[in-house]
Amino acid sequence: MKTALTSTFKLLVVAAALSASAAASAQSAGTWSVALGVNQVTPKVDSGTLTAPTIPGVKNEVGKDTQPLLIINYAITDNITASTFIGTPYKHDQIGAGSLQGVGKIGTVESLPATLLAQYHFFDAKAKFRPYVGAGITYAYFRNETGSGVLTALANTGGTPTTFKAESAWGSTIKIGANYSFTDKWFAGLSVSKTYVKTTSRFSTGQTISMSLDPVSVVASVGYHF
Repeated sequence: MKTALTSTFKLLVVAAALSASAAASAQSAGTWSVALGVNQVTPKVDSGTLTAPTIPGVKNEVGKDTQPLLIINYAITDNITASTFIGTPYKHDQIGAGSLQGVGKIGTVESLPATLLAQYHFFDAKAKFRPYVGAGITYAYFRNETGSGVLTALANTGGTPTTFKAESAWGSTIKIGANYSFTDKWFAGLSVSKTYVKTTSRFSTGQTISMSLDPVSVVASVGYHF
């Protein structure tokens, strides 16, 4: 994550030096903008171990997913915006790790994160290029959890299929990005964000496993100022 943010920041600085003074009408106080984009969510998991009874050292990894999203911004001032988004569910594979390294998928879960951010945009509202930083809160809602045969064999050998439920949770998000205006209305955006969130999965057999998900999100979008 540090490398991704550092690289993005360097790109923003270079682009700012080239284009910050170029004139174009952009988002100013009291206006709205919407952007349609794609978001790749890559969890950076720090997993605990599955509680007994099971083999020792069972951990969990979580796969990435990419989905479309609609970003909505409101300019509180020329430099400060409130931002949120609407998107389709992300489907994440649950992958065996630790002593289960190499067994592959042990289940799937869908996530619907809801995020509200405050963002500070640098430069004048009419600058073509406007980098920004942001911070806010996220509610990670999990649903449609499905276990695999591997999970059943692990947690309930010879028994009924094992199910699980991932606890939804609140977290915090930080973000860095930039918008570039092609005209007085149309712009393109690129951003990288990091969310800090923890969850616990509870299995029908009584075992639990806790983990920090801490996903990194990379968004590319095209938007319109109203």
